Amino acid sequence: MPDYFSSVESLNAFFDQNLKLLMHKYSSLKTTQVINKALLFRQGEKCEQVWLITEGVVKLSRLTKQGSEVTVALMKKGDVIGNLYEHSSQSVMMETAQTLGEVSCFCFFYHDFKMMLSDYPALAWWVIGRNYIHQQNSTRKLCTTLTQSVEMRVAETLLELASVFGSRCTHGYALEIYLTQQQVADLAGANRSVVSTILNNFRSRGMLDYTRDQICINDATLRDFCYAK
Repeated sequence: MPDYFSSVESLNAFFDQNLKLLMHKYSSLKTTQVINKALLFRQGEKCEQVWLITEGVVKLSRLTKQGSEVTVALMKKGDVIGNLYEHSSQSVMMETAQTLGEVSCFCFFYHDFKMMLSDYPALAWWVIGRNYIHQQNSTRKLCTTLTQSVEMRVAETLLELASVFGSRCTHGYALEIYLTQQQVADLAGANRSVVSTILNNFRSRGMLDYTRDQICINDATLRDFCYAK
């Protein structure tokens, strides 16, 4: 096993090449295919499992005191979600996890996942690294919410979505996942009606195009807009 995983592909290759051994050593480990809009866990409920996403996207959301749902993050292949706390009193989930499209993943119970991290330091470093990235993204999002205009936050959110979830198209990038305007607004930390107006403005200026099922982002034009600000 390498000292570290350099990519999601190398991580997946490790599991593919050693799956029988791993499933023997860690009895709760299983591969699973999850259908669109399936719930992996709910906010406020206890969870004893850990999921390592190998393909697809999982939305993390929270319910506000007013009962509305807010999208807080989109987790992709290579990310780990679920119960990462040892003590049961800390295993109540802070978010709800729901698939966006079909998702493939490895699923463990916490004790097996903890043992695997001890046995394979490269995997432990991978999880630490991914969690650090998400922590940095959360901090950056908080800073931009406090210091940047809504228009800039929406533009930067679209560029980030394009880089992570986009595939090349005639406009620039087509998002491979379906997102509502409310979800884009949540990720940008803004009001949906304001974001809707901004998206329509961006569309009229050729920075993006969208239908009911897809958003296409002209990344070059959108970057020029951000640099000009």
